[in-house]
Amino acid sequence: MYGENVSSNSERPPHVPAPGTLLADTSRGDRVGEFRGVAGPYWSLRPVGGGREWEVEPRYVRPALLMEQLRARTARLNARSRGEVL
Repeated sequence: MYGENVSSNSERPPHVPAPGTLLADTSRGDRVGEFRGVAGPYWSLRPVGGGREWEVEPRYVRPALLMEQLRARTARLNARSRGEVL
């Protein structure tokens, strides 16, 4: 009928976070990265201090805990003070 869901097994896509949101990749030992965007079925994350992006399935991503966010930002600031990143 009109107005009914045609596919009975369709899943709602996960909420896509804003670029720059810190997320933890549980498939890589809770590695924290900044959300960069969507690449097909994957989400692109980048290390907080810059570096090589990686892709992960959204089901393995969760919001980074406050302690994880602080740890990632502190690591970036320390690398910057050593002149390793801008």
